[in-house]
Amino acid sequence: MSEALATSSDDKRLGPGLVLATLGAIAFSGKAIIVKLAYRYQVDAVTLIMLRMLFALPLFAAMAWWAGRGKPPLTRRDWLGVLGLGVSGYYLASFLDFAGLAYISASLERLILYLNPTLVLMFGWFMYRRRITRGQVGAMAISYAGVLLVFGHEAVAGATSEAAWGALLVFLSAVSYAVYLVASGEFVKRLGSLRLVGLATSVACLLCIGQFLLLRPMSTAFDVAPQVIWLSVLNASLCTAVPVLMVMMAIERIGPAMAAQTGMVGPMSTILMGVVILGEPFTAWIAAGTLLVIAGIFVFTRAGR
Repeated sequence: MSEALATSSDDKRLGPGLVLATLGAIAFSGKAIIVKLAYRYQVDAVTLIMLRMLFALPLFAAMAWWAGRGKPPLTRRDWLGVLGLGVSGYYLASFLDFAGLAYISASLERLILYLNPTLVLMFGWFMYRRRITRGQVGAMAISYAGVLLVFGHEAVAGATSEAAWGALLVFLSAVSYAVYLVASGEFVKRLGSLRLVGLATSVACLLCIGQFLLLRPMSTAFDVAPQVIWLSVLNASLCTAVPVLMVMMAIERIGPAMAAQTGMVGPMSTILMGVVILGEPFTAWIAAGTLLVIAGIFVFTRAGR
């Protein structure tokens, strides 16, 4: 009887969990589309990311406060960890990603970022000597071949140097976020995932705002097209804070493994939105590269189990 009740409870959580994970992945993917739309109004990466983080800061600060209610205060070591994770996981990763999107398509950007699990594995091997199986190596080769296929198509169709620079910036963004994931394990256990995300992203927001104040005159903060302001508000809320909460809630219901598998809808939704909203081309090369990346990551996660 108790087993039947447990199964029934799991079934009730499965549907909402899958919906939350899917919507979260789609919302995250929309970030690249919004950034590409904003670039059409002659705004630079420093200003654009400042606006996004300025509007996101109250949301993440509220998230950190909510998750920290009744919890012990952070120690000096905790604050140093939050600062380091904020720099690596959200400041550098976000800025490099925004900068790279000025040179490559949203589709290629999403495929490069989707390689993140392979980077986490390689950091784990390098830092902790964690074992890598042959199946994982083969899956990684498939995924990277897919990215190279799409990159080669963009390089031939446009400026090779610009495509290479943009792809490098986005890849470094993925590397920076992989460092965050590898280093965050201990702090997630100590602070909780929602509190850590709220604090680390708040740090990143302040750093992006400070970067703008150092590099640009204060008077130019809102000297942009009105469309850029509204796109930044949408980016900060619908494509930043909201999907973080959705994915967290999905993980509570269906676990991290299934949530990660559901996240495979991300690259497909980015490509679809890129074609429909941005007018980006969808060719057989892009389709083949996307299938290779998704298949490789799927095999990679299965082999990791």
